[in-house]
Amino acid sequence: VQILLKLWRNGFSLDDGELRSYSDPTNAQFLESVKRGEIPLELQRLVHGGQVNLDMEDHQEQEYVKPRLRFKAFSGEGQKLGSLTPEIVSTPSSPEEEDKSFLNAPVVIDDSRPATKIQIRLADGSRLIQRFNQTHRIKDIRDFIIQSRPAFATTDFVLVTTFPNKELTDENLTLQEADILNTVILQQLK
Repeated sequence: VQILLKLWRNGFSLDDGELRSYSDPTNAQFLESVKRGEIPLELQRLVHGGQVNLDMEDHQEQEYVKPRLRFKAFSGEGQKLGSLTPEIVSTPSSPEEEDKSFLNAPVVIDDSRPATKIQIRLADGSRLIQRFNQTHRIKDIRDFIIQSRPAFATTDFVLVTTFPNKELTDENLTLQEADILNTVILQQLK
């Protein structure tokens, strides 16, 4: 571990840390260990028996000035803005889960026409992912849900887009006309 000890007129600091007063007994003990050429106990605990390389800078003619924080660029995740409906960004938790939805309720796909994948989050917390042609209708999604989960055949439910939340009331619209290609659809019980 590389550590920089800076000596100031009114105390010392380690790396870019806070000022430590010379008059504090713990700090005085720290400096005595350094003067004797020993690794201070505090640093021994920090490196868990590893090697410490201690450099020193003499700033004893100056008062301690707290260093400015260095700029750190944002390193988190971002969200895509500007799309009316989100794209599917998650994947099924397992390949079996994706295959299960294809096996439960076959949807006839015309490979000569454009296709899309729709993720359906069911009211029971499970989800289905299915390929449809862009010319399939919203009622085909409803039929697929009922075929996949027969318990929903006698249940009154609606299909809703995720963002913005919009109920898909006209079930005769194609998936392309409804602008729900590659999206997530929610099933909500009435």
